[in-house]
Amino acid sequence: MEIKAKEIREYLTEDGRSPFRDWFGALKDMKAKAKIRVRLDLLESGNFGDCKSVGDGVSELRIDFGPGYRVYIGFDGEILVLLLCGGSKKSQQNDIRKAKEYWQNYRRRKNESVIPIIS
Repeated sequence: MEIKAKEIREYLTEDGRSPFRDWFGALKDMKAKAKIRVRLDLLESGNFGDCKSVGDGVSELRIDFGPGYRVYIGFDGEILVLLLCGGSKKSQQNDIRKAKEYWQNYRRRKNESVIPIIS
């Protein structure tokens, strides 16, 4: 089975904000940031690791560190992985709800050809 490299992009809200970048930039724990970066590098090389669907086209990357960090992603085709938002186990249900809203918004705007929707 061939592992295909992925292109990772960030979802942008209609006002041009990246919820993932906002969350990641606000993290104070540098070790956590490093672990999340490594996880995204693995994802880019096609290694999904601890990843599961949370429904409606959204998946959750679980990072087993600290409070249990999560990165929520969507797949657009075989190559593109969209970073929707991030959070921790504590805020998981709210983060999943937001990620699903972002994913629906991305798909609607993509179908309407409204740009930019990714960074």
